[in-house]
Amino acid sequence: MASRSSFTTVRSEGGLLPVDLLGRLTQTPDNLPGTSPADYHLPAGWRLRDAINRSFTELQGAWSAFQAELAGLGSGERATTITRERWLLPLFAELGYGRVARSSTLTVEGRDYPISHIWGAVPIHLLGADVDLDRRSRGVAGAAGASPHSMVQDLLNRSDAHLWAVVSNGRTLRLLRDNTSLTRAAYVEFDIADMFAGQVFADFSLLWMLCHQSRFEADRPEACWAESWVNESKRQGVRALDHLRAGFEAAITALGAGFLAHPANVALKDRLRSGDLTGDDYHRQVLRLVYRLVFLLVAEDRDLLHPPDAADGARDIYGRFYSLSRLRDRARRQRGTRHSDLWESLKPLFAALDRQGLPAAAVPAVGSFLWSTHACRDLDDARLTNRDLLGAVRHLAYTQRDRALHRVDFANLGPEELGSVYESLLELHPRIDANAARFELIAASGSERKTTGSYYTPTALITSLLDTALDPLLDGPRTAQTPKRRCCRSASSTRPAAPGTS
Repeated sequence: MASRSSFTTVRSEGGLLPVDLLGRLTQTPDNLPGTSPADYHLPAGWRLRDAINRSFTELQGAWSAFQAELAGLGSGERATTITRERWLLPLFAELGYGRVARSSTLTVEGRDYPISHIWGAVPIHLLGADVDLDRRSRGVAGAAGASPHSMVQDLLNRSDAHLWAVVSNGRTLRLLRDNTSLTRAAYVEFDIADMFAGQVFADFSLLWMLCHQSRFEADRPEACWAESWVNESKRQGVRALDHLRAGFEAAITALGAGFLAHPANVALKDRLRSGDLTGDDYHRQVLRLVYRLVFLLVAEDRDLLHPPDAADGARDIYGRFYSLSRLRDRARRQRGTRHSDLWESLKPLFAALDRQGLPAAAVPAVGSFLWSTHACRDLDDARLTNRDLLGAVRHLAYTQRDRALHRVDFANLGPEELGSVYESLLELHPRIDANAARFELIAASGSERKTTGSYYTPTALITSLLDTALDPLLDGPRTAQTPKRRCCRSASSTRPAAPGTS
């Protein structure tokens, strides 16, 4: 699922460059290094907006002429020459590349990549308007052996000389980077057809600023401006991860204390006092409830909960009466009351996800232990005020910066972030006083991890393991001097699977 933003024809897939950073480019570029007119090689006295506006005006005429020529072609024609000569080469000229040079086939680790064009260390693969970027096209150069997107991504993943690339069929343009993820595609995509048909100047400004030639010129690929922005986004991500961990801890605390504080939960407190329910078991149930909420937030933001053919009416029912998104929106506006109706509205959804599903809301059954009646046995029968539930959702779904709430981007929250948070939670243990309705988390020495054998393995370590252990088996005999393949990373062009829990 792509990042949501104010851009209408742009999407950031897989968190390559988060929407917050993309927004800064067009709204407050002075806050980012490398965004002065001089950094874009503009003459003295020129402003960025003036240069972008001039390019947009020039290209509107080129787009109209290109569309007229496409309309005159017969069905089934790939339109490669027309797309390149009438549209893409003029576009790249306006982006500062001049006339992009044709490329000879690039060879990396014995494999040939028929890339059409290249500028410096940046492969620029240009195809006809009717060539799908995500499918193989028989008989089409640069698309016959693999889809254009996956071929370019595989080149980047294998080559140390190429870090960034562009692939476009004239209707869609994608900016790609070397990507170590095994499961998630990562790129920024521009819907050029909608951009120029709708004359969306704001989105073109982002295309111009992000894909301009000056973003990729450097003595070393990793020293270019585009790479500095990736590093800036990583620094933002580290700060956001700290907020995310704190939010998860606060949510667990809010729920743990909230169930103990509700006057109707006499049985729950009696079981804790008697020892029939241990503090650790109660903590685990609260933790599973948090995992349930996170599962739903990720699934909803990635549009993965419903079958693809789900009726709009069923989706509407889910959104209005069952979704976590409705609680997230409410948590931003309200503190909540002492009533328990919101918690009661979640119970049918949890039960449906366990076994029978909820056909009226297009919710399938998942059937894992997370949704079973055993996972949160004592909580499912308890009461929870709207105030405590909305407080927990607010902690999970928002971070606070500069005295404002910022929504967590669950659509692009990857396994690295979730795994890191999960690992940090294993270091926390509960301190519970049922009589005083007190529940707090304290840091311990990690005995929970030793007992359960639960560890999170970062993606970088998995990638290294695959490079050193699996790739040699796939490649066959090799000498010590033969460079390692990174073929396993080429799987990054696949879509993410439905979210689960750690």
